[in-house]
Amino acid sequence: MDREKKVQWIYRSRNNAELERRYDQWSKKYDSDLDEGFGWIGPQRAVEFFTRYVPKKARILDAGAGTGLVGELLAEEGYKYIVAIDLSPGMLREAQKKNVYRACYRMVMGEDLDFQANSFNAVISIGVLTVGHAPVSSLDELIRITKPGGHIIFSLRPDTYRDKGFKQKQDGLEAEGKWKLVEVSEEFQALPKGEPDVYHQVWVYQVTS
Repeated sequence: MDREKKVQWIYRSRNNAELERRYDQWSKKYDSDLDEGFGWIGPQRAVEFFTRYVPKKARILDAGAGTGLVGELLAEEGYKYIVAIDLSPGMLREAQKKNVYRACYRMVMGEDLDFQANSFNAVISIGVLTVGHAPVSSLDELIRITKPGGHIIFSLRPDTYRDKGFKQKQDGLEAEGKWKLVEVSEEFQALPKGEPDVYHQVWVYQVTS
């Protein structure tokens, strides 16, 4: 299966069990496929924003870590305490090989996360809140496990933001006083080689309660 078809194959997963199996199958070639085939720059753009707001000593959750591309960049920036979660054991095995995470856990975005409230100073989630992946309800758990004053930074496609309930959810959480918007990036091509017509944005929120 060529690289372009793999992405659509992932998007067409009918449930989390199928999504997990497909990521397990893709895990060993994931990094090279995204780099060579798509020019995936989502992690780099997100980490640029992350470093503006999150101190190096922070306890960080990489939510939907995949093979650890984000964690690797954070480690290069000097972050020492990073925990990974992902629904795919195969992807997590690849992430562990990068030796940048304190721990890697199989957890599913959209379900209850097995962390106590206020466990982290910051959460980063890149390429996860997307077609056929983590639902809008994931944001509630990310807020719960982030300390007040901490930051949640994630990427989101503009069409997903508009059409899949994220706008209403994000605005509603702000109206409830759960978080406040700090910054949102301009739209950019996160996969310029493979999906030049698909744009992403990076969102930065600060948890307030």
